[in-house]
Amino acid sequence: MQTSKIEINLNATIPKLPRIIDKTQINLRYVLISPYVSVHIHWNAKVGELIYELEEPILDENEKILLNTLESSLGEMININVLIEKTKESMIEYIDKTSRLLIDELDLHINDESYKKIFYYLFRDFVGLNEIEPIIKDYFIEDIECNGINTPVYIVHRLYRNMKTNIKYTSMDGLSSFVEKLAQRCGKHVSYASPLLDGSLPDGSRVNATYAVDVTSKGPTFTIRKFTKIPWTPVQLLNLKTLSPEMLAYFWILLEHKSNILIAGGTASGKTTLLNAIAFFIPPEARVVSIEDTRELNLPRENWLPSVARTSLGTGKIGEVDLFSLLKNSFRQNPDYVIVGEVRGKEAFVLFQGMASGHSSISTMHADSVDTLIKRLETPPIELSPTLLNTLDCVAVMTHAIVNKQQTRRLREIIEIINVDDTGIALTNTPFVWNAREDVFYFKKDSKVFEKIAQRYGLLIDELNREFDLRTRLLYELQKRKIFDFNQTQKIVNQYHKNPDAVLSAFGIQKEVAPIASHAMGL
Repeated sequence: MQTSKIEINLNATIPKLPRIIDKTQINLRYVLISPYVSVHIHWNAKVGELIYELEEPILDENEKILLNTLESSLGEMININVLIEKTKESMIEYIDKTSRLLIDELDLHINDESYKKIFYYLFRDFVGLNEIEPIIKDYFIEDIECNGINTPVYIVHRLYRNMKTNIKYTSMDGLSSFVEKLAQRCGKHVSYASPLLDGSLPDGSRVNATYAVDVTSKGPTFTIRKFTKIPWTPVQLLNLKTLSPEMLAYFWILLEHKSNILIAGGTASGKTTLLNAIAFFIPPEARVVSIEDTRELNLPRENWLPSVARTSLGTGKIGEVDLFSLLKNSFRQNPDYVIVGEVRGKEAFVLFQGMASGHSSISTMHADSVDTLIKRLETPPIELSPTLLNTLDCVAVMTHAIVNKQQTRRLREIIEIINVDDTGIALTNTPFVWNAREDVFYFKKDSKVFEKIAQRYGLLIDELNREFDLRTRLLYELQKRKIFDFNQTQKIVNQYHKNPDAVLSAFGIQKEVAPIASHAMGL
């Protein structure tokens, strides 16, 4: 069989999509896997909702038979574990050569156009993640959600949020097989005896799945949280209005002076995104140790030791390495900063002991307010003493928000912990708050953490105020000049640590500036 060379572009250009408030007016297409797959996002008046419709090559009956024949034969010939370790180019070449060999051996008659369409499905099903492979390739997708058989797969889009797709699993065996494939790609095992899967795909995307019908009545399920290979920079979050320049400047000063920060919020409220962004401000020479259940952090630094928990390899917790063990071990690795992806159990005690011994710590926790967070820390299974809670400097509360009829995320407030008494009642100060009605951020300059820093490092409050003001103006200037690049942002932050005057001068910021009216701290 003679056909032209197969070409699949898995790195489609990220389109500039419009932010359309009225969902009924959304009607657009963009390419996911060139030249084979596009997505059509449009309003369906019959069902009254947005539809995320994948447009893949259409096979006629004869092409479907040929595809099934080749898939059966390929499944017997190739080693998938070896295949997925190859580069994209070599995977395409390997499947192409093997398919052509089979076509000749089986004496199948396939024309050039049909072969190209069939080859896409071979690549998608053997190398990719079957029906959802195009969605995995969509830059704008945050979550992929399957609730069982005979129900549509749903996605969460960065701009247009929750949408129904045209993908539906109709076979219990087919969906079970796919969950097994997800487990294999995560390096995990799933079965009727162990029906719950929690792991990470090779690209870092987080997978949670169930396998047995008696666990989820509609059959196997899965949820994939897409991993952003290049994390959001602080300036990008400014541009999205997630927080204000003053908030970022505040975090910058706190991290430089080894303060302890907890980021609270609900599920998918942007806690890890904020954590990744403020980690830019950790001094470049500092040693950072991170501990996570599943790998989500991506820090732009060399002196970083990332650790990931491991589940047991069988019964009896053989080979298990939990967050508690990793965190306890991390303090023997001489860290300047410890980052814990999420605190939810006994590891909190070790984290707060580390704070008390002078290791700056940042972590996230599920809680919608400071009161809720403190109650969670003080009650089982964590049960921290109020004395240890006093080592925490501030809590940042992230929230889902609807602004101009669009779902978004905002840093709702930053609350400083002044003192937690023996009964567990916290005395707090709130220097930053988001006004939901006006969608603006307010701040006041009476930071108790700044006072702590001033006492600890022998600084004047006025010095911290001036530094806060300069960094606020620098961050605002970066946003104004649209400096969003990951590496460029990190370079500027690192240069500021070494030579702040040169950086301020480069961005036209005068150091001698009169204090602004809200500088009331210390008066």
